[in-house]
Amino acid sequence: MSSYRPYQHIERRKSRQIHVGSVPVGGDAPVSVQTMTNTLTTDAEATIAQIRRAELAGVDIVRVSCPDEESTKALAEIVREVNVPIVADIHFHYKRAIEAAQAGAACLRINPGNIGSAERVREVVKAAKDHNCSIRIGVNAGSLEKHLLEKYGEPNPEALVESALEHAKILEDHDFHEFKISVKASDVFMAVAAYQQLADVCDHPLHIGITEAGSKRAGTVKSSIGLGNLLWAGVGDTMRVSLSAEPEEEVLVGWDILKSLGLRHRGVKIISCPSCARQGFNVIETVQTLEDRLAHIKTPMTLSIIGCVVNGPGEALMTDIGVTGGGSGRHMVYSAGKQDHTMPAGDMIEHIVELVEKKVAVLEKADASNTPAEEMAREASMSTTD
Repeated sequence: MSSYRPYQHIERRKSRQIHVGSVPVGGDAPVSVQTMTNTLTTDAEATIAQIRRAELAGVDIVRVSCPDEESTKALAEIVREVNVPIVADIHFHYKRAIEAAQAGAACLRINPGNIGSAERVREVVKAAKDHNCSIRIGVNAGSLEKHLLEKYGEPNPEALVESALEHAKILEDHDFHEFKISVKASDVFMAVAAYQQLADVCDHPLHIGITEAGSKRAGTVKSSIGLGNLLWAGVGDTMRVSLSAEPEEEVLVGWDILKSLGLRHRGVKIISCPSCARQGFNVIETVQTLEDRLAHIKTPMTLSIIGCVVNGPGEALMTDIGVTGGGSGRHMVYSAGKQDHTMPAGDMIEHIVELVEKKVAVLEKADASNTPAEEMAREASMSTTD
């Protein structure tokens, strides 16, 4: 049911492609989802556990802070025990970058202009080349170079872009091109403007984010505005939603943004109404329960949960499975936009979960055998006897 229409098309900016471990970034690669651990890196066990929870949520890349030598030592164990590439977050101290590369980091987040002499930059670039590390140039409005603040008077989009290009030139002068750039700000307007300007003047892959966005709710809204604006315009090759929340929450919000724009698809996308007095069942409670019960599913599919017949049939036309509230304790189930059968209210949750899992099995089998899902669905009808 997920076919693109002309008005849904996003023309992505053309950028060069690099790799963060096994994950391609830029070019024709899908927009990847990142997060960052908030445990002490020296506590390898806690950090590994946190990364594994982010993996279950669908993370592609995880950043880990390496402020001291003990952290880079722990990084080697962390890298061994997880299934996603690790970005080592380095500030100022060039030796930490070299140690992180040696420990197996897939990428170094570092600003080459901030780590000292040209010789130190050469050493870091050599370590990155020797250990197949990419680099992220991470410019932030809160830590701009003194000469740029003096030039512009305050952080602004132009200063962010100039900083990014200065750091990029240092790497390019050392014949290093496996890097991506971010120009983050907590101000949505500044961040979006900086990314738009940077996208116009270079072809480097861009890591997008609204830094220090805030709490789970406020930060989600702020990030959705900023990142949604950029992604809709085709800007952004990898992204992080920065929340004062657990890393897996950042991942889930990131996926929701990408799914809303049709840029990536993973798991069950639920379309639901806000509910009103017309509802034939408790929509809010039903959707919350279904989100939990269906969280384990990775195969992309769509499910509409609508409380009454006003919008229910129309939404069902656009989803793989649809449910519309009805009267007399029975609700209508749609398959591929068509009425399929009714179900009693009493076992509604279990019935929907069963239907979704059955549909997922059909989709996975079709994908494995290269058989159209519609053909397999006809052979294994989801209808049940009432």
